[in-house]
Amino acid sequence: MQPRMRRDDTTLERQLWLAANKLRHHLDAAAYKHIVLGLVFLRWASSGWPALAAASSSPDLGARLDAALLAIERSNPALHGVLTPRYERSGLDPACLKELVGLVGSVDIAGDRDLLGRIYEYFLAEFASAEGRKGGQFYTPRGVVQLLVAMLAPQSGRVYDPCCGSGGMFVHSAHPDICLFGQESNPTTWRLAKMNLALRGLQGDLGPGPGDTLRRDLHPDLRAEYILANPPFNASAWGEPEPRDPRWRYGLPPSRCANFAWVQHVLHHLAPRGTAGVVLACGSLSSRRSGEGDIRRAIVESDRLDCVVALPSQLFYATSIPACLWIFADDKRGGDGRDRRGEVLFIDARHLGTMITRTMRELSRADIATIAGTYRAWRSEPEVGAEADEATQLASVPGFSRAVDLAEIARQEFVLTPGRYVGAAAEPTPDEPYAERMRRLAETLDAQLVTAAELDRKLRDLVRELDHE
Repeated sequence: MQPRMRRDDTTLERQLWLAANKLRHHLDAAAYKHIVLGLVFLRWASSGWPALAAASSSPDLGARLDAALLAIERSNPALHGVLTPRYERSGLDPACLKELVGLVGSVDIAGDRDLLGRIYEYFLAEFASAEGRKGGQFYTPRGVVQLLVAMLAPQSGRVYDPCCGSGGMFVHSAHPDICLFGQESNPTTWRLAKMNLALRGLQGDLGPGPGDTLRRDLHPDLRAEYILANPPFNASAWGEPEPRDPRWRYGLPPSRCANFAWVQHVLHHLAPRGTAGVVLACGSLSSRRSGEGDIRRAIVESDRLDCVVALPSQLFYATSIPACLWIFADDKRGGDGRDRRGEVLFIDARHLGTMITRTMRELSRADIATIAGTYRAWRSEPEVGAEADEATQLASVPGFSRAVDLAEIARQEFVLTPGRYVGAAAEPTPDEPYAERMRRLAETLDAQLVTAAELDRKLRDLVRELDHE
Protein backbone atom coordinates (compact mmCIF):
# COMPACT_ATOMS: atom_id res chain seq x y z
CA MET A 1 0.00 0.00 0.00
CA GLN A 2 1.23 3.48 -0.85
CA PRO A 3 2.05 5.65 2.19
CA ARG A 4 -0.20 8.70 2.47
CA MET A 5 1.57 11.88 1.49
CA ARG A 6 1.11 14.82 3.82
CA ARG A 7 -0.67 17.93 2.54
CA ASP A 8 1.92 20.22 4.09
CA ASP A 9 4.83 18.66 2.22
CA THR A 10 6.12 21.57 0.14
CA THR A 11 7.60 19.22 -2.45
CA LEU A 12 4.46 17.10 -2.82
CA GLU A 13 3.78 18.00 -6.45
CA ARG A 14 7.37 17.23 -7.41
CA GLN A 15 7.38 13.93 -5.52
CA LEU A 16 4.18 12.83 -7.23
CA TRP A 17 5.50 13.77 -10.65
CA LEU A 18 8.75 11.88 -10.19
CA ALA A 19 6.89 8.83 -8.93
CA ALA A 20 4.30 8.93 -11.74
CA ASN A 21 6.92 9.50 -14.42
CA LYS A 22 8.84 6.40 -13.35
CA LEU A 23 5.75 4.35 -14.23
CA ARG A 24 5.64 5.46 -17.86
CA HIS A 25 6.87 2.59 -20.06
CA HIS A 26 5.11 2.06 -23.35
CA LEU A 27 3.16 5.31 -23.72
CA ASP A 28 4.52 8.64 -24.91
CA ALA A 29 3.98 11.77 -22.82
CA ALA A 30 1.00 12.93 -24.87
CA ALA A 31 -0.99 9.73 -24.20
CA TYR A 32 0.25 9.17 -20.65
CA LYS A 33 -0.74 12.74 -19.77
CA HIS A 34 -4.43 11.95 -20.05
CA ILE A 35 -4.09 8.73 -18.04
CA VAL A 36 -2.52 10.54 -15.09
CA LEU A 37 -4.58 13.73 -15.23
CA GLY A 38 -7.77 11.67 -15.50
CA LEU A 39 -6.87 9.87 -12.28
CA VAL A 40 -6.21 13.18 -10.50
CA PHE A 41 -9.64 14.34 -11.64
CA LEU A 42 -11.30 11.10 -10.51
CA ARG A 43 -9.66 11.44 -7.09
CA TRP A 44 -11.29 14.85 -6.76
CA ALA A 45 -14.69 14.22 -8.31
CA SER A 46 -15.67 10.62 -7.65
CA SER A 47 -17.45 9.71 -4.45
CA GLY A 48 -16.63 6.12 -5.33
CA TRP A 49 -12.85 6.60 -5.22
CA PRO A 50 -12.38 4.44 -2.09
CA ALA A 51 -14.05 1.53 -3.89
CA LEU A 52 -11.87 2.11 -6.96
CA ALA A 53 -8.74 2.16 -4.84
CA ALA A 54 -9.81 -1.01 -3.06
CA ALA A 55 -10.34 -2.73 -6.41
CA SER A 56 -6.99 -1.66 -7.83
CA SER A 57 -5.88 -5.31 -8.10
CA SER A 58 -8.97 -6.26 -10.08
CA PRO A 59 -8.33 -7.39 -13.69
CA ASP A 60 -11.13 -5.07 -14.84
CA LEU A 61 -9.69 -1.96 -13.13
CA GLY A 62 -9.57 -0.07 -16.43
CA ALA A 63 -13.26 -0.71 -17.10
CA ARG A 64 -14.15 0.39 -13.56
CA LEU A 65 -12.24 3.64 -13.98
CA ASP A 66 -13.98 4.33 -17.30
CA ALA A 67 -17.36 3.66 -15.74
CA ALA A 68 -16.55 6.11 -12.92
CA LEU A 69 -15.65 8.81 -15.44
CA LEU A 70 -18.90 8.32 -17.35
CA ALA A 71 -20.91 8.39 -14.10
CA ILE A 72 -19.39 11.78 -13.22
CA GLU A 73 -20.17 13.08 -16.70
CA ARG A 74 -23.81 11.95 -16.50
CA SER A 75 -24.30 13.69 -13.16
CA ASN A 76 -22.62 16.96 -14.23
CA PRO A 77 -23.98 18.62 -17.41
CA ALA A 78 -21.02 21.02 -17.52
CA LEU A 79 -18.73 18.03 -18.18
CA HIS A 80 -20.81 16.58 -21.02
CA GLY A 81 -18.50 15.22 -23.71
CA VAL A 82 -15.41 15.78 -21.58
CA LEU A 83 -14.67 12.59 -19.66
CA THR A 84 -14.23 10.07 -22.44
CA PRO A 85 -13.27 6.45 -21.56
CA ARG A 86 -9.49 6.11 -21.59
CA TYR A 87 -8.33 3.31 -19.31
CA GLU A 88 -9.66 -0.06 -20.49
CA ARG A 89 -8.01 0.29 -23.91
CA SER A 90 -5.11 2.53 -22.90
CA GLY A 91 -2.46 -0.11 -23.53
CA LEU A 92 -0.96 0.65 -20.13
CA ASP A 93 0.36 -2.33 -18.19
CA PRO A 94 -2.22 -3.33 -15.52
CA ALA A 95 0.44 -3.34 -12.80
CA CYS A 96 1.43 0.21 -13.79
CA LEU A 97 -2.21 1.36 -13.70
CA LYS A 98 -2.60 -0.17 -10.25
CA GLU A 99 0.46 1.71 -9.00
CA LEU A 100 -0.84 4.97 -10.45
CA VAL A 101 -4.16 4.54 -8.67
CA GLY A 102 -2.30 3.90 -5.42
CA LEU A 103 -0.06 6.90 -6.01
CA VAL A 104 -2.90 9.34 -6.64
CA GLY A 105 -4.82 7.85 -3.71
CA SER A 106 -1.88 8.49 -1.41
CA VAL A 107 -2.52 12.25 -1.45
CA ASP A 108 -4.16 13.44 1.75
CA ILE A 109 -6.72 16.05 0.63
CA ALA A 110 -8.54 16.38 3.96
CA GLY A 111 -9.52 20.02 4.32
CA ASP A 112 -7.73 21.08 1.14
CA ARG A 113 -9.48 19.91 -2.02
CA ASP A 114 -7.72 22.70 -3.92
CA LEU A 115 -4.51 20.69 -3.51
CA LEU A 116 -5.51 18.45 -6.43
CA GLY A 117 -6.01 21.55 -8.57
CA ARG A 118 -2.43 22.56 -7.82
CA ILE A 119 -1.21 19.05 -8.62
CA TYR A 120 -3.15 19.11 -11.89
CA GLU A 121 -1.58 22.42 -12.90
CA TYR A 122 1.89 21.25 -11.89
CA PHE A 123 1.48 18.09 -13.98
CA LEU A 124 0.31 20.17 -16.96
CA ALA A 125 3.55 22.14 -16.79
CA GLU A 126 5.66 19.01 -16.49
CA PHE A 127 3.91 17.33 -19.42
CA ALA A 128 4.36 20.46 -21.50
CA SER A 129 8.07 20.28 -20.71
CA ALA A 130 8.21 16.55 -21.51
CA GLU A 131 6.43 16.99 -24.84
CA GLY A 132 8.45 20.09 -25.73
CA ARG A 133 7.73 21.74 -29.04
CA LYS A 134 5.46 18.89 -30.12
CA GLY A 135 2.94 19.47 -27.36
CA GLY A 136 3.72 22.57 -25.34
CA GLN A 137 1.16 24.77 -27.08
CA PHE A 138 -1.58 23.63 -24.70
CA TYR A 139 0.16 25.30 -21.74
CA THR A 140 1.32 28.88 -21.17
CA PRO A 141 4.17 28.97 -18.62
CA ARG A 142 2.98 30.06 -15.20
CA GLY A 143 5.29 33.07 -15.04
CA VAL A 144 3.89 34.51 -18.27
CA VAL A 145 0.30 33.98 -17.07
CA GLN A 146 1.09 35.56 -13.71
CA LEU A 147 2.70 38.54 -15.44
CA LEU A 148 -0.36 39.17 -17.61
CA VAL A 149 -2.69 38.84 -14.64
CA ALA A 150 -0.49 41.17 -12.54
CA MET A 151 -0.49 43.80 -15.28
CA LEU A 152 -4.23 43.68 -15.97
CA ALA A 153 -5.30 42.96 -12.35
CA PRO A 154 -8.83 41.67 -13.12
CA GLN A 155 -11.22 42.28 -10.21
CA SER A 156 -14.75 42.11 -11.55
CA GLY A 157 -16.50 41.65 -14.86
CA ARG A 158 -15.87 39.31 -17.76
CA VAL A 159 -12.53 37.62 -18.46
CA TYR A 160 -12.10 36.20 -21.96
CA ASP A 161 -9.40 33.97 -23.41
CA PRO A 162 -10.05 33.24 -27.11
CA CYS A 163 -7.39 30.49 -27.24
CA CYS A 164 -7.59 29.19 -23.70
CA GLY A 165 -5.47 26.04 -23.97
CA SER A 166 -5.70 24.11 -20.71
CA GLY A 167 -7.20 27.09 -18.86
CA GLY A 168 -4.23 28.59 -17.03
CA MET A 169 -5.37 32.17 -17.61
CA PHE A 170 -8.70 31.36 -15.94
CA VAL A 171 -7.11 29.67 -12.92
CA HIS A 172 -4.90 32.67 -12.17
CA SER A 173 -7.67 35.22 -12.88
CA ALA A 174 -10.17 33.53 -10.58
CA HIS A 175 -12.11 35.98 -8.43
CA PRO A 176 -15.63 35.85 -6.94
CA ASP A 177 -16.81 38.73 -9.15
CA ILE A 178 -15.30 37.38 -12.38
CA CYS A 179 -17.19 35.60 -15.17
CA LEU A 180 -15.06 33.39 -17.43
CA PHE A 181 -15.44 32.96 -21.19
CA GLY A 182 -13.17 31.10 -23.57
CA GLN A 183 -12.69 29.02 -26.66
CA GLU A 184 -10.23 26.31 -27.72
CA SER A 185 -9.89 24.61 -31.08
CA ASN A 186 -8.13 21.39 -30.00
CA PRO A 187 -10.72 18.89 -28.67
CA THR A 188 -8.26 17.21 -26.32
CA THR A 189 -7.03 20.51 -24.90
CA TRP A 190 -10.61 21.76 -24.55
CA ARG A 191 -11.29 18.75 -22.30
CA LEU A 192 -8.19 19.53 -20.22
CA ALA A 193 -9.48 23.08 -19.70
CA LYS A 194 -12.93 21.91 -18.65
CA MET A 195 -11.39 19.52 -16.12
CA ASN A 196 -9.03 22.23 -14.87
CA LEU A 197 -11.94 24.57 -14.20
CA ALA A 198 -13.94 21.83 -12.48
CA LEU A 199 -11.01 20.96 -10.20
CA ARG A 200 -10.86 24.60 -9.09
CA GLY A 201 -14.61 24.86 -8.62
CA LEU A 202 -14.80 27.48 -11.39
CA GLN A 203 -17.66 28.02 -13.80
CA GLY A 204 -16.77 29.10 -17.33
CA ASP A 205 -18.43 29.26 -20.73
CA LEU A 206 -16.04 27.54 -23.14
CA GLY A 207 -18.75 27.01 -25.74
CA PRO A 208 -20.67 23.80 -26.41
CA GLY A 209 -17.48 22.18 -27.68
CA PRO A 210 -14.13 22.97 -29.27
CA GLY A 211 -14.03 25.44 -32.12
CA ASP A 212 -11.56 27.44 -34.22
CA THR A 213 -11.90 30.98 -32.87
CA LEU A 214 -10.80 32.79 -36.03
CA ARG A 215 -13.01 30.71 -38.32
CA ARG A 216 -16.04 30.36 -36.02
CA ASP A 217 -16.37 32.81 -33.16
CA LEU A 218 -18.46 31.10 -30.44
CA HIS A 219 -18.94 34.37 -28.49
CA PRO A 220 -19.72 36.90 -31.24
CA ASP A 221 -21.60 39.33 -28.96
CA LEU A 222 -19.19 39.17 -26.01
CA ARG A 223 -17.47 42.37 -24.90
CA ALA A 224 -15.08 41.57 -22.06
CA GLU A 225 -13.55 43.88 -19.48
CA TYR A 226 -10.38 41.76 -19.48
CA ILE A 227 -8.90 39.69 -22.28
CA LEU A 228 -5.80 37.52 -21.85
CA ALA A 229 -4.52 35.53 -24.80
CA ASN A 230 -1.50 33.52 -25.88
CA PRO A 231 -2.34 32.53 -29.47
CA PRO A 232 -0.07 30.26 -31.54
CA PHE A 233 2.87 32.30 -32.81
CA ASN A 234 2.91 33.17 -36.52
CA ALA A 235 0.20 30.61 -37.30
CA SER A 236 0.05 30.01 -41.06
CA ALA A 237 -2.80 28.69 -43.17
CA TRP A 238 -5.40 29.77 -40.61
CA GLY A 239 -7.91 30.56 -43.36
CA GLU A 240 -8.84 33.23 -45.84
CA PRO A 241 -10.17 36.31 -44.02
CA GLU A 242 -13.66 37.37 -44.99
CA PRO A 243 -13.45 41.06 -46.06
CA ARG A 244 -16.85 41.83 -44.51
CA ASP A 245 -15.92 40.38 -41.12
CA PRO A 246 -16.47 43.20 -38.58
CA ARG A 247 -13.38 42.13 -36.65
CA TRP A 248 -10.99 43.38 -39.34
CA ARG A 249 -11.44 47.03 -38.42
CA TYR A 250 -7.79 47.94 -38.92
CA GLY A 251 -7.10 45.99 -42.10
CA LEU A 252 -7.49 42.59 -43.71
CA PRO A 253 -5.06 40.20 -41.96
CA PRO A 254 -2.84 38.10 -44.23
CA SER A 255 -3.85 34.48 -44.71
CA ARG A 256 -0.24 33.32 -44.20
CA CYS A 257 0.13 34.69 -40.67
CA ALA A 258 -2.60 34.98 -38.04
CA ASN A 259 -0.87 37.40 -35.64
CA PHE A 260 -2.92 40.43 -36.60
CA ALA A 261 -6.08 38.40 -36.97
CA TRP A 262 -5.72 37.51 -33.29
CA VAL A 263 -4.93 41.10 -32.29
CA GLN A 264 -7.98 42.43 -34.12
CA HIS A 265 -10.18 39.66 -32.72
CA VAL A 266 -9.12 40.72 -29.22
CA LEU A 267 -9.77 44.41 -29.91
CA HIS A 268 -13.18 43.58 -31.37
CA HIS A 269 -14.20 41.81 -28.14
CA LEU A 270 -12.78 44.42 -25.74
CA ALA A 271 -15.43 46.26 -23.71
CA PRO A 272 -15.36 50.03 -23.31
CA ARG A 273 -12.75 50.90 -20.67
CA GLY A 274 -11.50 47.30 -20.83
CA THR A 275 -7.88 46.11 -20.93
CA ALA A 276 -6.29 43.25 -22.83
CA GLY A 277 -2.95 41.48 -22.92
CA VAL A 278 -1.78 39.39 -25.88
CA VAL A 279 1.40 37.32 -26.17
CA LEU A 280 2.85 37.46 -29.69
CA ALA A 281 6.08 36.66 -31.48
CA CYS A 282 8.48 39.62 -31.50
CA GLY A 283 8.29 39.72 -35.29
CA SER A 284 4.83 41.28 -34.93
CA LEU A 285 6.50 44.45 -33.63
CA SER A 286 8.24 45.22 -36.93
CA SER A 287 6.88 42.97 -39.70
CA ARG A 288 5.67 44.58 -42.95
CA ARG A 289 4.70 41.58 -45.02
CA SER A 290 1.27 41.40 -46.61
CA GLY A 291 0.07 44.65 -45.09
CA GLU A 292 0.97 43.87 -41.47
CA GLY A 293 2.84 47.16 -41.17
CA ASP A 294 -0.28 49.07 -42.25
CA ILE A 295 -2.46 47.20 -39.73
CA ARG A 296 0.05 47.91 -36.95
CA ARG A 297 0.11 51.59 -37.90
CA ALA A 298 -3.69 51.79 -37.85
CA ILE A 299 -3.83 50.17 -34.41
CA VAL A 300 -1.20 52.54 -33.00
CA GLU A 301 -2.95 55.57 -34.50
CA SER A 302 -6.24 54.45 -32.92
CA ASP A 303 -4.47 55.00 -29.57
CA ARG A 304 -5.65 51.73 -28.06
CA LEU A 305 -2.12 50.37 -27.55
CA ASP A 306 -1.05 51.01 -23.96
CA CYS A 307 2.19 49.10 -23.41
CA VAL A 308 4.67 46.83 -25.19
CA VAL A 309 6.94 44.45 -23.27
CA ALA A 310 9.86 42.57 -24.83
CA LEU A 311 10.09 39.29 -22.91
CA PRO A 312 13.21 37.23 -22.18
CA SER A 313 14.00 34.38 -24.53
CA GLN A 314 13.38 30.67 -23.80
CA LEU A 315 10.24 31.11 -21.72
CA PHE A 316 8.02 28.80 -23.78
CA TYR A 317 7.96 25.03 -24.21
CA ALA A 318 6.42 25.12 -27.68
CA THR A 319 8.82 27.54 -29.36
CA SER A 320 12.15 29.30 -29.02
CA ILE A 321 10.84 32.33 -30.96
CA PRO A 322 11.33 35.56 -28.93
CA ALA A 323 8.02 36.82 -27.56
CA CYS A 324 6.46 40.09 -26.46
CA LEU A 325 3.32 41.39 -24.76
CA TRP A 326 0.90 43.85 -26.33
CA ILE A 327 -1.27 45.57 -23.70
CA PHE A 328 -4.38 47.41 -24.93
CA ALA A 329 -6.65 49.82 -23.08
CA ASP A 330 -9.68 51.75 -24.27
CA ASP A 331 -9.38 54.24 -21.39
CA LYS A 332 -5.84 55.58 -21.13
CA ARG A 333 -6.47 57.96 -18.25
CA GLY A 334 -4.54 56.91 -15.16
CA GLY A 335 -5.86 56.56 -11.64
CA ASP A 336 -4.26 59.92 -10.82
CA GLY A 337 -6.54 61.61 -13.35
CA ARG A 338 -3.72 62.36 -15.76
CA ASP A 339 -4.47 61.97 -19.44
CA ARG A 340 -2.04 59.52 -21.03
CA ARG A 341 -3.74 59.40 -24.38
CA GLY A 342 -1.23 59.60 -27.20
CA GLU A 343 1.43 57.69 -25.24
CA VAL A 344 2.71 54.10 -25.19
CA LEU A 345 4.89 52.62 -22.45
CA PHE A 346 7.77 50.47 -23.70
CA ILE A 347 9.46 47.94 -21.39
CA ASP A 348 12.54 45.96 -22.40
CA ALA A 349 12.61 42.97 -20.05
CA ARG A 350 14.86 40.71 -22.10
CA HIS A 351 17.54 40.68 -19.40
CA LEU A 352 15.18 39.35 -16.72
CA GLY A 353 14.44 35.72 -15.84
CA THR A 354 16.56 32.83 -14.60
CA MET A 355 17.60 29.69 -16.47
CA ILE A 356 16.07 26.71 -14.63
CA THR A 357 17.26 24.12 -17.16
CA ARG A 358 19.64 24.19 -20.08
CA THR A 359 16.83 25.26 -22.41
CA MET A 360 14.16 26.90 -20.21
CA ARG A 361 14.04 30.29 -18.52
CA GLU A 362 11.59 31.30 -15.79
CA LEU A 363 10.32 34.65 -14.58
CA SER A 364 10.69 35.05 -10.83
CA ARG A 365 8.22 36.81 -8.55
CA ALA A 366 10.63 39.74 -8.41
CA ASP A 367 10.79 39.89 -12.21
CA ILE A 368 7.00 39.89 -12.46
CA ALA A 369 6.74 42.57 -9.78
CA THR A 370 9.30 44.74 -11.59
CA ILE A 371 7.51 44.61 -14.95
CA ALA A 372 3.94 44.79 -13.64
CA GLY A 373 4.86 47.38 -11.02
CA THR A 374 6.39 49.65 -13.65
CA TYR A 375 3.26 49.42 -15.78
CA ARG A 376 0.85 49.84 -12.86
CA ALA A 377 2.82 52.81 -11.51
CA TRP A 378 2.60 54.48 -14.90
CA ARG A 379 -1.13 53.80 -15.11
CA SER A 380 -2.29 54.26 -11.53
CA GLU A 381 -2.44 56.80 -8.73
CA PRO A 382 0.94 57.58 -7.14
CA GLU A 383 1.43 57.20 -3.39
CA VAL A 384 0.13 59.86 -1.07
CA GLY A 385 2.55 62.80 -0.94
CA ALA A 386 4.27 61.88 -4.20
CA GLU A 387 4.82 64.38 -6.94
CA ALA A 388 2.16 64.45 -9.65
CA ASP A 389 4.49 63.09 -12.31
CA GLU A 390 6.23 60.49 -10.14
CA ALA A 391 4.43 57.60 -11.83
CA THR A 392 5.74 58.71 -15.21
CA GLN A 393 9.24 59.07 -13.76
CA LEU A 394 9.07 55.51 -12.47
CA ALA A 395 8.44 54.41 -16.05
CA SER A 396 11.58 56.14 -17.33
CA VAL A 397 14.52 53.88 -16.52
CA PRO A 398 17.30 53.98 -19.14
CA GLY A 399 17.65 50.62 -20.82
CA PHE A 400 14.43 49.28 -19.29
CA SER A 401 11.36 51.47 -19.73
CA ARG A 402 10.15 54.71 -21.26
CA ALA A 403 6.82 56.32 -22.18
CA VAL A 404 6.78 57.54 -25.79
CA ASP A 405 4.30 59.73 -27.65
CA LEU A 406 2.74 58.65 -30.94
CA ALA A 407 4.73 61.25 -32.90
CA GLU A 408 7.99 59.54 -31.97
CA ILE A 409 6.55 56.16 -32.88
CA ALA A 410 5.55 57.59 -36.25
CA ARG A 411 9.13 58.81 -36.77
CA GLN A 412 10.22 55.21 -36.19
CA GLU A 413 7.75 54.15 -38.93
CA PHE A 414 5.55 52.42 -36.35
CA VAL A 415 8.12 49.79 -35.45
CA LEU A 416 7.38 48.88 -31.83
CA THR A 417 10.58 47.14 -30.72
CA PRO A 418 11.14 48.42 -27.13
CA GLY A 419 14.92 48.54 -27.58
CA ARG A 420 14.47 51.42 -30.03
CA TYR A 421 12.84 53.60 -27.40
CA VAL A 422 14.21 52.79 -23.94
CA GLY A 423 17.82 53.71 -24.71
CA ALA A 424 20.90 52.21 -23.14
CA ALA A 425 21.26 51.26 -19.49
CA ALA A 426 23.43 53.35 -17.22
CA GLU A 427 27.12 52.58 -17.32
CA PRO A 428 28.31 50.10 -14.65
CA THR A 429 30.15 51.15 -11.57
CA PRO A 430 33.91 50.32 -11.52
CA ASP A 431 33.40 47.57 -8.95
CA GLU A 432 30.81 45.68 -11.01
CA PRO A 433 31.62 41.94 -10.91
CA TYR A 434 33.23 40.65 -14.08
CA ALA A 435 30.58 37.95 -14.67
CA GLU A 436 27.76 40.46 -14.26
CA ARG A 437 29.47 42.91 -16.61
CA MET A 438 29.91 40.21 -19.28
CA ARG A 439 26.27 39.14 -18.93
CA ARG A 440 25.10 42.73 -19.35
CA LEU A 441 27.35 43.30 -22.36
CA ALA A 442 26.12 40.09 -24.00
CA GLU A 443 22.51 41.24 -23.58
CA THR A 444 23.38 44.64 -25.03
CA LEU A 445 25.02 42.94 -28.00
CA ASP A 446 21.91 40.81 -28.57
CA ALA A 447 19.75 43.94 -28.63
CA GLN A 448 22.12 45.66 -31.04
CA LEU A 449 22.14 42.65 -33.36
CA VAL A 450 18.34 42.73 -33.49
CA THR A 451 18.42 46.44 -34.34
CA ALA A 452 21.11 45.83 -36.96
CA ALA A 453 18.98 43.14 -38.58
CA GLU A 454 16.01 45.50 -38.71
CA LEU A 455 18.13 48.25 -40.27
CA ASP A 456 19.53 45.78 -42.79
CA ARG A 457 16.04 44.72 -43.81
CA LYS A 458 14.95 48.33 -44.13
CA LEU A 459 17.94 49.10 -46.34
CA ARG A 460 17.18 46.13 -48.57
CA ASP A 461 13.57 47.26 -48.91
CA LEU A 462 14.74 50.72 -49.98
CA VAL A 463 17.11 49.25 -52.55
CA ARG A 464 14.29 47.11 -54.00
CA GLU A 465 12.07 50.18 -54.24
CA LEU A 466 14.82 52.03 -56.13
CA ASP A 467 15.20 49.10 -58.49
CA HIS A 468 11.49 49.27 -59.33
CA GLU A 469 11.58 52.99 -60.16
